[in-house]
This record gives sequence, structure tokens and C-alpha cells, in this order.
Amino acid sequence: MSYQGDGEVSAVYHPADAVDRLQVSATTTGSFIAPGSLTAGRYGLFRWDMQAQAGGAGAHFHRTFSESFFILSGTVRLFNGDKWVDASAGDFLYVPEGGIHGFRNEADEAASMLILFAPGPPRERYFQELAEITASGRQLSEEEWTDLFTRHDQYMV
Repeated sequence: MSYQGDGEVSAVYHPADAVDRLQVSATTTGSFIAPGSLTAGRYGLFRWDMQAQAGGAGAHFHRTFSESFFILSGTVRLFNGDKWVDASAGDFLYVPEGGIHGFRNEADEAASMLILFAPGPPRERYFQELAEITASGRQLSEEEWTDLFTRHDQYMV
């Protein structure tokens, strides 16, 4: 049990217009619905909106947090460490720490999903850096990519 009191006023309301949105790439927008900074590091909840044929993240894993995917609309290809599966609205994938996974939109329609990180690392900084790299047109060396991924607990497979 993590709370021993008799109840308190401690809820955090975060209206939709307070959500930070980021154009991650030309085809993908991320919305930081509840970053770890809002949840005392307990979890992070992001919305991922991908246009048709947006691509996504290749096979990778994280050492310090789990990741879960809940499909809101469209079809998202999810990698469960063994095979790629076509996931549609209502489908869910849980990936514990160390679990190999990936996601992408290869369909001819837009797709949206929620991504839950637990605990809630400052994952938004990783996506901000990706957006900056994409927007600048900068080409990273293999060493620079490895450094970026390592700093953000992302290990490509």
C-alpha cells in the first residue's frame, strides 16, 4: 500500500488545451497527454497520430520502463518481439522492460494510438530531439544515433 492517509485533495486536472503537441515528423504528431512530470513519474501517457504510410519505430527495447500501446483508430502494425501483427481499434500490446517491440503505420489510412510508459521517464525529450533532427534535415552518423538512443534508454535490435 503506497498511501496510508484518509484521503486528500490531490487530483491534477490537465485540460486538452494544455497538452503539448509535437510534429515529430511530416506524417506523425505526438501529444503529451500526461508526461511523467505531471504524474510524479508514475507513468507517461502520449497520443500518437499517424498519417497513412507514416512508418514508425523499428524493433527496439527499453531497460528501465515498460511500454503499452492501445489502438484508437486505423491499423497499426505492432511488433511483439516475435512477429508483426496488424492491430486495430481496441487492440492492446503490453511490453515489459526488456521486451523487444516496434510499431508503424503501413496502411493507406491514418491511425491513432495511446502509448503508456511506466514508470514515466521524461520520454517527451526523446521525441523532441527526433523532431529537431527531422526538421533540420541533419543526418546523424551511426555513432550519433547510438548516443541519442542510449541517452533515452532505447536499444535498437
